[in-house]
Amino acid sequence: MIGAIADDFTGATDIAVAFRRAGLRVVIHFADPTDDALPEHDVAIVALKSRTIPAEDAVRQSLHAVRWLRAHGAQQIFFKYCSTFDSTAAGNIGPVTDALMDELEAKRTVFVPASPEHLRTQYMGHLYVDRLLLSDSHMRHHPLTPMTNSFIPDVLAAQTCRRVGLIDESHVHSGAESIRAELADAVDQAVPYVVVDAITDADLRQIGEAVADDPLVTGAAGIAAGLGHAVARRLGHARRPASVPARAFPAAPTAVLAGSCSARTLEQIDAARAAQHPSFRLDAIATPDADALAAQALVWFDEQPERPAPMIYSSLPPAELKRVQDALGVQRSSDILETAMGKIAEGLVDRGVRRVVVAGGETSGAVVTALGITGGQIGAEAAPGVPWIHTGGDEPLELLLKSGNFGDVNLLARAAEEAVR
Repeated sequence: MIGAIADDFTGATDIAVAFRRAGLRVVIHFADPTDDALPEHDVAIVALKSRTIPAEDAVRQSLHAVRWLRAHGAQQIFFKYCSTFDSTAAGNIGPVTDALMDELEAKRTVFVPASPEHLRTQYMGHLYVDRLLLSDSHMRHHPLTPMTNSFIPDVLAAQTCRRVGLIDESHVHSGAESIRAELADAVDQAVPYVVVDAITDADLRQIGEAVADDPLVTGAAGIAAGLGHAVARRLGHARRPASVPARAFPAAPTAVLAGSCSARTLEQIDAARAAQHPSFRLDAIATPDADALAAQALVWFDEQPERPAPMIYSSLPPAELKRVQDALGVQRSSDILETAMGKIAEGLVDRGVRRVVVAGGETSGAVVTALGITGGQIGAEAAPGVPWIHTGGDEPLELLLKSGNFGDVNLLARAAEEAVR
């Protein structure tokens, strides 16, 4: 069994899809894992909201998760972070990995952020986003984790006291045995952290085969897929779970909540508005109070027709976002908007909304936490790495949790329109 820890909720659904595509049975937890009654599975994922919290809190939560996973049979731990290596000079990728290494008494681990399906590739240690160096991409201006350095060994080295090495594409292209030899040499040279290049899905399968016996593997959804294929092959078959229908509630009221300020989400919001979806923007400067913001949004929602699905958003382009952060502070503005989104989600569900489309990792975490959702079943994908999640209980919900940069321009509009047909 693989036990996975994700540093945000959309990242958890992303790797759930990757493992599920490989033929493994996957369960996902969106809260502090305490339930002992789990369905049969090959992968258990604990979704944390730890990417941008203080490093000591991220470490504490991750250690709690890994201990729970090991107590429930996990023989290998997978630590998932974003394919753009989202982090600051203080962490949290380095500090969390340090803690997991100590907990598992591991000699070394790999770092594989590349995910070609999502247009993230790495060559000679440099991470690219859709043909641009990471430092030249939209991630340079991320409001919480601006990525101004594309050379991942250096980014990681700033977050840890452990030595960092690199296995470049030439060794990866030579196959799993070459990668294993390089990893063994890293241990001999007392280099416990090894960043590994990957350009194609074939590269990731070779890396997955090379690290299939490692106690700890770290990376994004690309290496989750590579590892999943290696594990499925060793099991001797591919257990491909039956797809859960994406339209279990064909006439269910639907709403869109968007909080990501990524360039792609901004494009998706514009496309949804162009498709005549009514929209309401949360203005934290005019109303710097989460309760009041949520109340305003819900009053507006009550005045809208059910179709097309209304959209409530806080996403802003860089210049406007900076104005909000300058006025309120980065953390305060983030707290106000995330808390408001959680309260709005509660109000929407109280009003009968049963399908919620959410854009942004932090926003997804706020929504899922506010709704008290502890887990769900992974269904069909609305876009690569963006699955519908079907919750249980007396009043089940369908959620689409979209990482800020994922999906085509029309994803929000399409997902909302599909949901109400």
